[in-house]
Amino acid sequence: MIGTLKINKNLQTALKASLKAGEVIMQVYGRGDFNIEIKGDNSPLTEADKKANDIINLFLIPTEIPIISEENRQTDYTIRKNWKTCWIVDPVDGTKEFIKRNGEFTVNIALVTNGKPVLGVIYVPVSKTLYFSDVLEKKGYKAILDSHSESIEEIIEKAMLLKPKGKNSNPIQVVGSRSHMSQETLDYVEDLKGNGNNVEIVSKGSSLKFCLVAEGNADVYPRFAPTMEWDTAAGQAICEAVNIKVISLQTNKKLLYNKEDLLNPWFICNNIN
Repeated sequence: MIGTLKINKNLQTALKASLKAGEVIMQVYGRGDFNIEIKGDNSPLTEADKKANDIINLFLIPTEIPIISEENRQTDYTIRKNWKTCWIVDPVDGTKEFIKRNGEFTVNIALVTNGKPVLGVIYVPVSKTLYFSDVLEKKGYKAILDSHSESIEEIIEKAMLLKPKGKNSNPIQVVGSRSHMSQETLDYVEDLKGNGNNVEIVSKGSSLKFCLVAEGNADVYPRFAPTMEWDTAAGQAICEAVNIKVISLQTNKKLLYNKEDLLNPWFICNNIN
C-alpha cells in the first residue's frame, strides 16, 4: 500500500479512462457473440475496440492534448510534428487475445512529451489488474481492483510499487508472444543459451509482456516483429519508471514516439545488463 502516493491530473484522467474502457470491453467480452472486422493491415477489429476508443476519447479530449489512437483517424505528420505533447492510445491491445478469449488483452494509455513517454497506464479488464507509472517520479505501481468503478483514492490504497528482478538471474526468463513468436526471437534465445545461460520462455499476450519485466516476473522482452507506437508507449513508460530501458535495435537508443512513421523498429526491453 502506498498511502502517500500523489497522482498528477493527467495520470488520474488516464486511470479513469482505462477503467471505464475496461468496463465496456468486458460487456462485449461477456456476450461472446461480437462481430469481427478485418482492417486494411489485416489486423482484427471488434465492437470492443470501437466502444473503448469512444470512451477514452471522451476522457482525453477535454485535456486539450492531441491524441494518437489506433482507432482514430491519424493526423497528418505535417501537423503532428508540431505537437510537443500527445496521448498515445490502444483501446484494446491484444485484439487477437480478446478473440481467443484468453484474457490477455489490455487498455494502453500513455502521455508522451518530446517523443518520450512520461506516464503510462495498462489495464487488464479480465483480472481488473492495473499498472501505472510516472516516469519523471521514477515510480511504477500495480493495483488489483475489485471493480472497474474504483476511485482514485481506492486505487492509491491498493497500489504496490513495481520492483524488477535483480541482475544475473538464473534462469533468464525471456518473454515471448503468444501470437508473434518470430524466428529472430528463437535465434535470440539460442544465443543466450550459447553464452552458457539457462533460459526459460514465458509466453504472454499484449503489453503484459512489458509488465512481466517491470514487476520482476521476467528478465527480457525481445521484439523482432512489427509493433506500432500505441502497442508500446504505455509499456515503455511503466518500464522506464523502474529503470528498465526499451532500446531500438535500429538506433541503439530508447524508442521514440510521434514519429513520421508510427511503426516501431525492432527493440529489446532489457533487465539483464
